[in-house]
Amino acid sequence: MLEIHAAEAELARDALARFAELVKSPEHVHTYRITSLSLWNAAGAGLGENEILGALTRFAKYDLPGNVMSEIREAISRFGRLVLTKDTTGDLRLLAADDSAAREIAASRRLTGMIGARDGLTFTVPAQARGALKQALVHSGWPVRDDAGFAEGLALDMDFRSPTLSGRPFQARPYQEDAARSFLAGGHGVIVLPCGAGKTVVAMVAMSKLKTRTLILCTSTSSVHQWRRELLDKTTLTEADIGEYTAARKDIRPVTITTYAMLVRKASGGFPHMAIVDRGDWGLIVYDEVHLLPAPLLRMTADLQARRRLGLTATLIREDGKEGDVFSLIGPKRYDVPWREMEAAGWVARARCIEVRLPMATELRVAAAVAERSAVAYRLAAENPAKLLALRHLVELHAKDRILVVGQFRNQVQRAAALLGAPLVTGETSDLERERLYSAFRAGAHPVLVASKVANFSIDLPDANVLIQLSGAYGSRQEEAQRLGRILRPKERPATFYTLVSRESDEQRFAFNRQLFLAEQGYHYGIEDWEPAVGFESDALALPALEALPESDDPDELPELPESRLPN
Repeated sequence: MLEIHAAEAELARDALARFAELVKSPEHVHTYRITSLSLWNAAGAGLGENEILGALTRFAKYDLPGNVMSEIREAISRFGRLVLTKDTTGDLRLLAADDSAAREIAASRRLTGMIGARDGLTFTVPAQARGALKQALVHSGWPVRDDAGFAEGLALDMDFRSPTLSGRPFQARPYQEDAARSFLAGGHGVIVLPCGAGKTVVAMVAMSKLKTRTLILCTSTSSVHQWRRELLDKTTLTEADIGEYTAARKDIRPVTITTYAMLVRKASGGFPHMAIVDRGDWGLIVYDEVHLLPAPLLRMTADLQARRRLGLTATLIREDGKEGDVFSLIGPKRYDVPWREMEAAGWVARARCIEVRLPMATELRVAAAVAERSAVAYRLAAENPAKLLALRHLVELHAKDRILVVGQFRNQVQRAAALLGAPLVTGETSDLERERLYSAFRAGAHPVLVASKVANFSIDLPDANVLIQLSGAYGSRQEEAQRLGRILRPKERPATFYTLVSRESDEQRFAFNRQLFLAEQGYHYGIEDWEPAVGFESDALALPALEALPESDDPDELPELPESRLPN
């Protein structure tokens, strides 16, 4: 626990950020957690036991408990006791630091087929098992230091432009240069920066230093186009250098941009588009929004260990708990800056976060109470028609602002768009139409834009300064980070983030996770009770009627949530 008003609080915070995870950061006392994974991430970035214990000892108000020191020593000592190397013939070897570790590795059934013959402290490793072995070992409590090196890939000359093609002066920010240097020092790893802080530029700095063919994996076709625009605008790459590998186009060029969805698209029982990885002689793979890597791509990443891998994300949180897989297959966290630190420096906008709680009509509350499935009860609360009355009020309140309205469910966002007379973007909107609507919003032709969950990722709407969240996927912290990030580009108008929540419902209980995420980032999270006019039930019911809940194969349907994941 860090008392942030103490004389050396900033120094202590900077030290802790290198080896501990920020759990929450309210106004006066911040809470950090030290885990094996956070210590291994620190060790992977070059931090040693003496530096970690030295920092804790220096800043501790009381003496460090002996058991805490022992646990830290034990956890961090495991990193580096197993080292993956390449011998003079090019074959992989796993080297154990001592006989105890070697015997434990040799006896592990989990490693069957991933390691070969043992010669003292050394094991042979099949080249194709490099990723799977690291993944299995980290789950067994043995993080591997990978010193086997990387393929250089085919050369590609590129540099930055200044001014850019659009005529603006450009220079990478100091923290973007620092982040790229941290990555290049290890050759694989993850950069954690807030949405709007320019993670794309970090990748471009790395590309300009490595000067090698690059494969970029991102979340949607819109983000493919966004990456392409940025590369053409800010670098010396030409249109002939950049290929798009999507459903519409399948060009493989020195820099090729594709989507996760494209690579995991099944055909004839397999994933035929994953062959792109073997066709480009890439020297660098960039994983945009790396925390969203789907399971098939995590497995594919196990086969890419001979190439440099750069992960970009605003949060390493994975709702499936597979942060350890990102660590083992992409690499350790190389650089991280707290959101509020970026805000204080003026690199991202200051944001005000407000949860608006509203009542549910009696008819709806009864339906939710008797629902047999938790997903149905949650969705009834999430699609509370009273939210549209509050939405109309908030849009009127922010008449001079640029507003993005986002929801989880198709029916809900369709009704919101009709109510506001605003354009709508959903998963069914064509890529061409999306680009047209985004451009119109950026140009100010439409001050309000309504979108489904497609707005969570990689859309470039820098002028948006108000986001109204109608509903979301339970209490997903990933989603909260992405949606907040949509309004964090620096601008003259203040940024305001609203979440509409049905009072005394499962939705309110899940909203606690979202509150926790924002508190972790140091944001003040206000809660306001909104009381509509008398007779709101009839007003809400007078809005266009909800269609029947879709069957479970509908893309907007929420999966059933195990009771063990319900928040307290």
